[in-house]
Amino acid sequence: MGGIAMRPEVARFARKVLGLEDSTALQAAPLGKRGSDRAFFRVTWPSKGSAILIDYDPKRQENCYYASIAHFLEGIDVPVPHVLGHDPASHLVVTEDLGETDLWSFRGSQTDLREGLYRQTLSAVQRFHSFPEKEFPKKRVPLMEPFDRHLYQWERDYFRGHFVKEVCHIVLNLPFSGALETELSRLADRLMAGPRCLVHRDLQSQNVMIHRGRPVFIDFQGMRFGSPFYDLGSFLCDPYVELTDEERIDYLSAYYSLSDWGYNWDTFTDLFWEASAQRLMQALGAYGFLGISKGLRAFLEHIPAALNNLDMAASHTTDLPHLRALVGRCRAVWTERIGRPEGAAP
Repeated sequence: MGGIAMRPEVARFARKVLGLEDSTALQAAPLGKRGSDRAFFRVTWPSKGSAILIDYDPKRQENCYYASIAHFLEGIDVPVPHVLGHDPASHLVVTEDLGETDLWSFRGSQTDLREGLYRQTLSAVQRFHSFPEKEFPKKRVPLMEPFDRHLYQWERDYFRGHFVKEVCHIVLNLPFSGALETELSRLADRLMAGPRCLVHRDLQSQNVMIHRGRPVFIDFQGMRFGSPFYDLGSFLCDPYVELTDEERIDYLSAYYSLSDWGYNWDTFTDLFWEASAQRLMQALGAYGFLGISKGLRAFLEHIPAALNNLDMAASHTTDLPHLRALVGRCRAVWTERIGRPEGAAP
């Protein structure tokens, strides 16, 4: 495999954690960009070995927590990449190489094969969802602040600012904006009133690698305490994968049978759809921010699916009429834009 020569200090660190001789030549092949202020490289050497090098920006606080969270999750039998070494001073992490196959790669596979992988993933999710908060080693494993009123506020502001305003160029009038804020604030209250557990925070198909036939979680540096339904909404209303209604409910039922949150099925599904709406607002905000502010235009391609899923989630509850009306306006704007020549004004 071709690659680029590594900086001497990075190569020294990599050789040390990989147990290689000082004279071993290393090559680093850049991997695809992700939206987390981290650079990923596949490191190879003449004996055909490989590992993943992560060069992260410590200004994004959650990046500093990746290695310790990985060690914790591995210790409770949650499948994650094994961390071979971490140099906090140089902001470098070396992990095992899981290959290039993620759950997203199976989106067009036979139903039985994909179903098995989804069920395995949900079983592994339940493993960290069920870890008792009172037993979590918070002094040894720092996490981002838990989901609270401020974070839910930030997510809906992120949606309105980076998606509604910057992507759709919609300016909300004051009466509608106030009614929407009241509606979404009450949504946050309902989610906070429910159970709290460890959540991945970005549980979607491209953050689940398939290695040796089993799912392995990546990009969990934003893990924190929050609603389990947020993770379920992330995973089962993932804009990157089209699930049928039957598949989505089957998978949700599989998780329900593993969990013990004390809800009947109707209440459980109500919370699922509400949390899905919250998550999809965050995702659309991220697509706008990454696609426009960061110039990663590929993220904009997922907007139609995310809008469809948000409309679907909002339609399953009678408590989000203003959100659903706003989604309708955004879909109309996006549909109109598709018909314009490249670069035309919105």
